[in-house]
Amino acid sequence: MDRRGRRERHGTLGRPRNSTLARIAGGPYIRGMGAAAGRRRLAEAAAAFTSNWRNPNLRRAQLSFLAAWTAEWAFTVALGIVAYKDGGALALGLVGLLRMVPSALLAPLLSPYADRGRRERVLVVVSAVRGVATAVAAATVAVAGPLLLVYALAVLSTIAATLFRPAHSALLPTLCRTGHELASANVVRGLLDSIATLAGPLLAAVLLAFTDVSIVFAVAAAASFGAALLLVGVRYEAPPRPAAPQRPALLREAVEGIRAVAGNRDLLLILGLAAAQSLTRGALTVFSVVVAIELLGTGDPGVGALMAAVGVGAVIGSLAASFLVGTGRLGAWFAAGVALWGLPIALVGVFPQEGAALFLLAFVGTGNALIDVAGFTLIGRLAPDAVLARVFGVLESLVAVSIGLGSILASALIEGFGIRFALLAIGLVCPILAILAWRRLRRLDRSVDVLDLDVALLQEVAMFAPLPLPAIEQLARGLEAVTVPAGEEVFREGDLGDRYYVIESGEADVVGGGRTVATLRRGEGFGEVALLRRSRRTATVLAHSALRLRALGSERFISVVLGYAPSAQAATAAVDYQLDRYAPEERQDEPPAS
Repeated sequence: MDRRGRRERHGTLGRPRNSTLARIAGGPYIRGMGAAAGRRRLAEAAAAFTSNWRNPNLRRAQLSFLAAWTAEWAFTVALGIVAYKDGGALALGLVGLLRMVPSALLAPLLSPYADRGRRERVLVVVSAVRGVATAVAAATVAVAGPLLLVYALAVLSTIAATLFRPAHSALLPTLCRTGHELASANVVRGLLDSIATLAGPLLAAVLLAFTDVSIVFAVAAAASFGAALLLVGVRYEAPPRPAAPQRPALLREAVEGIRAVAGNRDLLLILGLAAAQSLTRGALTVFSVVVAIELLGTGDPGVGALMAAVGVGAVIGSLAASFLVGTGRLGAWFAAGVALWGLPIALVGVFPQEGAALFLLAFVGTGNALIDVAGFTLIGRLAPDAVLARVFGVLESLVAVSIGLGSILASALIEGFGIRFALLAIGLVCPILAILAWRRLRRLDRSVDVLDLDVALLQEVAMFAPLPLPAIEQLARGLEAVTVPAGEEVFREGDLGDRYYVIESGEADVVGGGRTVATLRRGEGFGEVALLRRSRRTATVLAHSALRLRALGSERFISVVLGYAPSAQAATAAVDYQLDRYAPEERQDEPPAS
């Protein structure tokens, strides 16, 4: 065993109590805590929106999502009406299933492209393809062309739409610096998704009242082209990604995304609940048409009105969800969102009146907003960045399959047992599953809270400040707890360097040339010189008081820090400064090892 091994004490460390909170809990300040918490939540909600608007890359990415999803919802309403008039409820369900199956098969196979290069370029291509397919569908309907061509174009457009969200979801963490900022970005995207859920069907309803289905398709095509143009101007520091191989192995790369999900029980749970929600969503595409035309007798515009009610609830829910940023209970809110996707639909079967249906479906939209904020933030925090687009591709595949199954299941139940029974049977699936998953989701919340503490500690180190959230979380997941009693060495000058250290609590003296040249405290790191120069330790570090450290292995440290140009520059500056400060007589001029 080397000297460092004798001196370090490893183990699971408890976290220091927050003394300020302890004083508040027992003191007179408690009377003002409610008002202060309310003001803090309001400030955090406002910051969630302003931070996205101030960041030009996030602003373009978010507006592109709004355009893309407005197009998707308008397209869905128009296609549903075409299919229903062509063959009734069964045809509507079959078109929904056939539209989703190719997407389910191809989403995991094509999503690796978003992990290889710049993700915004994938989004530009996807949006352009959707625009072309929808425009041709508009022309086909306008000239009373073959509906089979319209259905084929719908499949193509849906495949493209299925690829949009994985690439966009994987892009957002790269544009963010903290978990809070990522949650804020998902809050904003959730609001925009909700606005699209309202605007798309409402726009379709207005257009259908004065024109015909072909115009709805044409407007959806224009929105898709707008989404592509917005993304052209996105600029950011991309992490290093593997170049596309000369002989693409898409199947093998897709399997890596599936393995990433299968190897993480928390990801499996989130994706499983998302699949259940999507099954209900697929059923809703059938229910909205059949309920409006047969159960409520409101006709074609009534279809858009029901879906617009979902959008109204989604907008309200998204505004409320903005207060969830930083609550640390995303798992719990995710469960609530899943439950709200089903229970109101079941109640529509109990109260089949237009006013009640519009009111109840608004709560479905609220559930959708909660799922967007909580679900996508959790997946972005749990999955490795290297396969993040593929993980979202697996999600989209499950979503596509579940939507298709939901639509055909709803059609079959309607044909066999009637619309009210179908509403009850499918509507109860999500609430039951949410109750069963509650405890595990709360445990997930606690594990994310611990990760946030490590991320916050690392972000106090200047060298790590330029890193985007996926990179700094990669570092945080590799941290190990180390304790060193007062007066003992962490390492000695001349030792081989294989770790970087960050001080969690306590103080450490840096001894160089026989004298103490610095005293380090919480949030300061040391040990980078030997790792980056591939040399021995240039100074001795002693525990001035009992030290609680977080240690990072050299391989992970070097790959992450030197993998981003801004952090590599900061590391170079830090090494030069430390060499001048601690061992100026041994200053070397060669650059850090790469």
